[in-house]
Amino acid sequence: MAYPVYQLGDIVTMKKPHPCGTNEWEILRTGTDFRLRCIGCGHLVLIPRPKFMKAVRRLVTSVADRPDFVPPREINPDT
Repeated sequence: MAYPVYQLGDIVTMKKPHPCGTNEWEILRTGTDFRLRCIGCGHLVLIPRPKFMKAVRRLVTSVADRPDFVPPREINPDT
């Protein structure tokens, strides 16, 4: 089974809304755990990957689609 790939800066919708009323979160860290920031109030949470994969509904905005996205520069070892 292929899992979706989430990147830093992606906006996702979760199953349950945050107490502030929104259910959209920005991904700040990926790995074994995911650090998320609530779009409504800015609250930060750290949740394990299995719990995140079960709770996420859909990808709202990919980081590459955002107008403020700047692609990372390639590091040239020869310079």
